[in-house]
Amino acid sequence: MPTDINVLMVYPRFQAGSFWNYRSTCELVGAKYPAPPLGLITVAAMLPDSWSVRLIDRNTDTLAEDDIRSADIVFTGGMLPQQSDVQTIIAKCRSAGVPVVVGGPDVTSSPEQYGDADFRVLGEAEEVLPRFIAAFERGERAGTFEAEKFKTDVTQTPVPRFDLLNFDNYVQVNVQYSRGCPFTCEFCDIIELYGRKPRTKTNAQILRELQALYDLGYRGHVDFVDDNLIGNKKAVKAFLPELIAWQKAHKHPFELSTEASLNLADDKALLTMMQQAGFFVVFIGIESPDPDVLTATRKKQNTRRDIAASVRKVYEAGIFVVGGFIVGFDEESDRVADEIAGLIEEAAVPVAMAGLLYALPTTQLTRRLAAQGRLHAEFDVADPEHQVGDQCTAGLNFETLRPRAEILADYRKVIARVYAPEAYFARLRKLVSLLDMSGPNGDMLNARLGSDLKKLGRLIWSITRKHPAHRSHLWRMIGHTLLRNPRALNPMLQMVALYVHLGPFARFVLEQIDRQIAEIESGAWQRPALVAAE
Repeated sequence: MPTDINVLMVYPRFQAGSFWNYRSTCELVGAKYPAPPLGLITVAAMLPDSWSVRLIDRNTDTLAEDDIRSADIVFTGGMLPQQSDVQTIIAKCRSAGVPVVVGGPDVTSSPEQYGDADFRVLGEAEEVLPRFIAAFERGERAGTFEAEKFKTDVTQTPVPRFDLLNFDNYVQVNVQYSRGCPFTCEFCDIIELYGRKPRTKTNAQILRELQALYDLGYRGHVDFVDDNLIGNKKAVKAFLPELIAWQKAHKHPFELSTEASLNLADDKALLTMMQQAGFFVVFIGIESPDPDVLTATRKKQNTRRDIAASVRKVYEAGIFVVGGFIVGFDEESDRVADEIAGLIEEAAVPVAMAGLLYALPTTQLTRRLAAQGRLHAEFDVADPEHQVGDQCTAGLNFETLRPRAEILADYRKVIARVYAPEAYFARLRKLVSLLDMSGPNGDMLNARLGSDLKKLGRLIWSITRKHPAHRSHLWRMIGHTLLRNPRALNPMLQMVALYVHLGPFARFVLEQIDRQIAEIESGAWQRPALVAAE
């Protein structure tokens, strides 16, 4: 059997109408999409050297029939909002007679949705890819390869094939330091996919990845995609001094972002190290200000604390917070809209990812709802018709305890209130005053200066010339920032750019929610079938 295999890796489109598809913001800085497919380029690095690999990202480029027909095998896969396009890719491959292998979190959680794929890789690829490669080279053309959960040694994961990327297509590039999270949030699938004991790469290993990006000429935003960077605090505290030294030695070529739990605010030394390493933004799942809701959903790490004060401690390290909030928990009251919107305003969180509760496959929440006979039968099926695949418009895939229309109306109040232009920019002005930019991110004279100036210049020009509705907000924010905290100019401009997406997206969400409420109130909404109670 020949071993010189032509591999085509195809990253599927994310469904449109998503909080995270900030295409308008990407266009402001000359990019096409927020981030590239880290999973696929990591898998590419695990393939034999004799296998040649091409990558097509359907979010940035076109996939032609000839691309598929010229391949010996196609690799694809992704998350739930990519499900419908993965199935489209599978159909194209079957039509062309080219075998297709599907992997990633969605096929791992819902393998039955991918029965048409020739190969399915379930779980972490490092564990099973050698078996798949051997089977394919033996001539096998179908099979399912499943990894044992939580056993992958990530210290053996190779440096991703960053060379397959066109950096100009993306706002940021991703790396991964750890997998897993120690907490037990009922609605989260991370602990089901990757376990509660975070596994980390070695310090030298992750620095090799950053060096690879640097050697390829990349400068700019690098996102650590860990679901909780501080899940293993001991390890990350040992890593950060080496990251600080590497950044300093290379004149800070990268500004960094990540996701972490709110208890990050409790550790000033850790925050200081993150600031010195160049972290400028962190996503934090806040979910709700109601301690009863947090306790019931097993998010206890957010209780017994002043959440707004905790967020301000992160700002004191020069790191701004993107907050996650959820409407639709069983325990929430009819005061939920005012409580969540009030917290967003008090904490000065400009970018608030407020969504509807979604029961993801394999979670504790999904198992509980199924046992109670409340889970919708197609809870794990993306909606290919309406192309609204994230929790902002496609949540509540279960029978709610409060009337569904009331929950939707409360959610609508949150979105309408926090994304009104005057409210968003009021929070941004407050944030500018709170950020301590004395660390490296406040210093423009670094190795990414050319890249930063090009992007910022294009951003200001694009908003001024092409988005007149935002022009006055932009120039008022520039004046405010230069007066109050000039070193915060870069993050401020990034958040103005995000509003170019978030303002219209909020209006889209309001239209979708209004339609859903009208269908319920008119009797047109058809109650979905339910999973039989266990």
